[in-house]
Amino acid sequence: MKHFLPAFRVFLFLSIVTGLVYPMLMTALGHALFRNQVDGQMIKKAGVVFGAKPIAQKFTAEKYFWGRPSSIDYNPTPSGGSNLGPTSEVLKKAVNDRAANIRKSQGLSATDMIPQDLLFASGSGLDPDISPEAAEFQSARIARVRGLEVAQVKKIIQAHVLQPDLGFLGDPRVNVLELNLALDEGAP
Repeated sequence: MKHFLPAFRVFLFLSIVTGLVYPMLMTALGHALFRNQVDGQMIKKAGVVFGAKPIAQKFTAEKYFWGRPSSIDYNPTPSGGSNLGPTSEVLKKAVNDRAANIRKSQGLSATDMIPQDLLFASGSGLDPDISPEAAEFQSARIARVRGLEVAQVKKIIQAHVLQPDLGFLGDPRVNVLELNLALDEGAP
């Protein structure tokens, strides 16, 4: 019994420090130093939330840029890839179906090249970004549907290209949600 009381005090002290004080301190510091990240990087226009920057959304209308395909249909709850390998007939059929849809909407021949990020899903199924090349690949379709010049659409793309983090981590990319919102603001 003589060891119980000191052990209980240590247990109580550590429970308060690690269960209450530390989490509250980290939450407060996070809000003070990284408010945008702590709040989920929500994209808002005129006080209306359109989505979260790090989570992809499904765009299927021809007047919008399309993001990477999602094996989970853009549902963030069960995020994950299909885990299909390069010899999978299911993957081959899915990619061929995506390519046929893209070729039809873009008015391409069966031999025209399509950027990979428009054909293959990301590992999480929620990648919100595409390459600038994939965005420019879609610019003719969007210009045609919206009655714009291709140069206007490409100018919007270039204004939204994000460079690699720290100048060398990753590749240049474009957030599809931000790009589509900018397109809606500046085009019919």
